[in-house]
Amino acid sequence: MTKPRKPTVFRFVILIGVVNLFADLTYEGARSVTGPFLAQLGATAAIVSIVSGVAEFLGYALRAITGYVADKTGRYWTLTFVGYTINLLAVPGLALAGNWPAAACLIAGERTGRALRRPIVQGMLSHAKSEVGSGRAFGINESLDALGATIGPLVIAVVIAWGGTYQLGFGILLAPALLSLGLLGVVRRRYPNPRAFEGSTGEQSNQLPRSYWWYVGAGALIGFGFVDFSLIAFHFQQAGTLQGSLIPMSYAVAMAAGAAANFLLGSLYDRVGFPILFGTFLIGSLFTPLVFFGPPVFAWLGMALWGINKGAQDTLLKPAIAPLIAPARRSTAFGIFDTCFGAAWC
Repeated sequence: MTKPRKPTVFRFVILIGVVNLFADLTYEGARSVTGPFLAQLGATAAIVSIVSGVAEFLGYALRAITGYVADKTGRYWTLTFVGYTINLLAVPGLALAGNWPAAACLIAGERTGRALRRPIVQGMLSHAKSEVGSGRAFGINESLDALGATIGPLVIAVVIAWGGTYQLGFGILLAPALLSLGLLGVVRRRYPNPRAFEGSTGEQSNQLPRSYWWYVGAGALIGFGFVDFSLIAFHFQQAGTLQGSLIPMSYAVAMAAGAAANFLLGSLYDRVGFPILFGTFLIGSLFTPLVFFGPPVFAWLGMALWGINKGAQDTLLKPAIAPLIAPARRSTAFGIFDTCFGAAWC
């Protein structure tokens, strides 16, 4: 099997990144206000915490299953399209939710759709490692992810600042959702078999090695100390730290910090390796006291660190998995890792 040239592989990485830019613009724009939106519909702090926790758990727990099914059946693109469709169209559906249980179901659906396609897309990106570099490929993707996740909350913030409702904001997000799905179709036609990026990899065991499982355990410990933004947003509103349009703007700040850091971190990983993981997560962990116990100025700084920490979870943790696993088991490996990480996080 002849490998495609580096520019071809690089274009694939960029196109998938743009697909995810519009996808993140859609669902991260919505997620920036799901806490206050649920509260507006009558949900209590406990309900907000449970809904966000259950949604995130579903969004991670199913990844081990979908990754395995994708590798077993080879229906990578079919499952990817189904996942993106559910993930993205659940967001404008929130505009029709008249009570918090209906909204909770759509929030869970959005996370479920992401669970269907996430390990598969990560597997596709991992095939670019020999031509582009694992860290660089994931770093570019996460930077574009974070750029979309910066724009989305700003769109919602503008809608709220101009006197619009959360429902109007969710409806507007239908446009980037359709753009993402349309571009995904283009990528599918141009790159039907991303595994060909690696060419012939020779004989490689399909077993998941012991080193992989140790790595999964370490990632789960990082997830255990991470906090979902829905709870942070609810805290900001209830404590009066930030109010109104400032809440989605704080999420935009977090995503902008992640976008600025991800590309640099990915490139550093390809050069330095594991040491960059330790320094990044050590600094990123300082977000907790700043967000929950500090005044507003500290909350903004805390959100920037939260965004760097969140982006680094994919930019730095995922590239280290690819060299350990045969191409035919990559989606499975990414799915199991995400499931264990999410279980610890939730």
